Parts: sequence; C-alpha cells; structure tokens
Amino acid sequence: MTLKEIAAELNKFSSVLIFCHTRPDGDTLGSATALKIALEKQGKRADIACESAVPEKFSFVPGVGSVVNNVKELSFRYDAHVAVDCSVEGMMGDLYHYFVKNKNTFNIDHHISNSNYAKYNYVENRAACCEIIYGLLKAVDLEIDADVATCLMLGVCTDTGYFIHSNVTADTLYISSELFKKGGRLQEIGKKLFKTQKKARALLYADVMNRIRFYLDDKLAVISINKSDLEKFGATSDMTEGFIDYPISIEGVEVAVSILENKENCYKISFRSSGTVDVNQIASTFGGGGHILASGCMINGFFEDVKDKIIRTVSLYL
Repeated sequence: MTLKEIAAELNKFSSVLIFCHTRPDGDTLGSATALKIALEKQGKRADIACESAVPEKFSFVPGVGSVVNNVKELSFRYDAHVAVDCSVEGMMGDLYHYFVKNKNTFNIDHHISNSNYAKYNYVENRAACCEIIYGLLKAVDLEIDADVATCLMLGVCTDTGYFIHSNVTADTLYISSELFKKGGRLQEIGKKLFKTQKKARALLYADVMNRIRFYLDDKLAVISINKSDLEKFGATSDMTEGFIDYPISIEGVEVAVSILENKENCYKISFRSSGTVDVNQIASTFGGGGHILASGCMINGFFEDVKDKIIRTVSLYL
C-alpha cells in the first residue's frame, strides 16, 4: 500500500490507540504524540500506550504526559490500533498481545528489518519514522501546528543525532525546514536533549567509557552497563541512550556494541557500524534488527556468554 492509501484507510476510523516501542526514544514518542494531537484536532479520539515509562528528559514534549503504561487503565474499545517505529512485534513488549486483539492494525515504520506484522503495513527506509508521519498527515490534510511540528522535529533530531548521522537526506532537511516554519521548536529540543544532562548520567558515562574493551584487532569496541552500575550512580537505564555513539567514533573501530543489563540474565544489545559492516544482519541472527548502521536485539544468558556470542558473530562480518 502507498502512504496515501494507508492515510486514507486510517482516516476512516474515529478512535485510535497508538503504540510506542519499549524504552521509548524520541522517534517513537514524536511519531505517536504528533499523530495523537493531529487526530484529536480532527475530532477523533487518540491515545498512546507504551509498556515502559517515558524518560524524564522527554517531559517537555507536547502530549507526552498522556502516555499510558498499563492498557488495563483503558476501558475504551478503539476502532484501530497503530504501531509507530516498531520494527518487530517484540518491540512493543507484552502490549503486542493487546495490539493484535484489534482487527484493524497499522504498522508504520522506517526500519528495513520490519516484519510486516499488521493488517496495514507501511515501511519506508527513512532517517526517522517521524518523516513518514509527516507525509501521512500531509496526505489527508491533517493540521500541522507548532506542537505537532515540535513532536515530529523531535524524532528527526534524535534519530539523526541532530542532523550529523549518515542517514540524513535532502528530504530530511526539507521536512525539517517545513516543520521549523510551522513552529517546530528546534532550539528547545537541542538544549533539552543534546546540551543538558543529569549529574548521574555524566558520572555513569565516565565510568562506562573508562571500561571500553576492544576486540578483533581493535575493530570491535564493546561497552557494558549492568544494573549495579546504574545503582552506583543513581542513574536509570534510559540515561544510557547515546552512549554507543562514543565507541563508534573511535578511529579504526568498525563495529561498536553496547550490552545493557535489562534484567537478570537478559541484555539489551545495541549495534553501531562505521559503514563497512551491516549490523542489521548481525542483529537479525539474534532475532533483532533495525538499520544497516544501527540495530539492536535482546539476548538471554550469562554476561560472559552473551559477550562471547557477540564477538564471535561480529567476527564473521568483519
């Protein structure tokens, strides 16, 4: 289906529940809040569900305060369910079981590894899912005011590293320009997310980077964050977002990996590539995926076993 066809189909429904992925980032939150605000301005009912709590750093985002973590709190029966920025079913966590209970499901995403799990799927390789949501809103003439523009700008800024990643295209810059014209608060996003951090995050960052380990002739850099590390500095797991950008910036490193303890014997793995290795292929061997240069997965097991599996797998692609 084309984006215009997806937009027309979604426009038929008067109530929508929008699903974000677990450990929400700026793109999934920006996509969800922008869609919610735009639909509500059209007189429709729209709510947002996410299994994880929204990180405090996103508290300034319009509409983010209404995100529901427990769907049992929602007694309303929605006409349609829409997942944004979720490449595979598991990215919604346990909420996926609720997502599929609706007969009208939409999957709007920008990851090449998307599994097309919904009734209506639209997947396009873009820098951010928010670029697609922008096109969807334009396709049905939904209003893009300053709040909607700010939400969409959030997703573009975070998924492009504030416009410095290689996924930035001419379309990315054009859309960002249009959002800025409509009141998208670019400077506020930059200050809140890229120029401000908690003391706990700064101390955790210094500690983690002091423990970088290099493998495979220094082509692979690995950082690890355990729950004990978070407790030591009074930090939360969402504060580790962006940590992976440092090891991949080191000269000679072709793949960087972050191993974050999610719960006992369960780790969230983030992969980054300097451009020579397709880390989507690596992540897919563990049931994950994402983009060629940035992907992720979950791996169960003891830490040393997990690390060894990653090193062995990465070695096959270097």
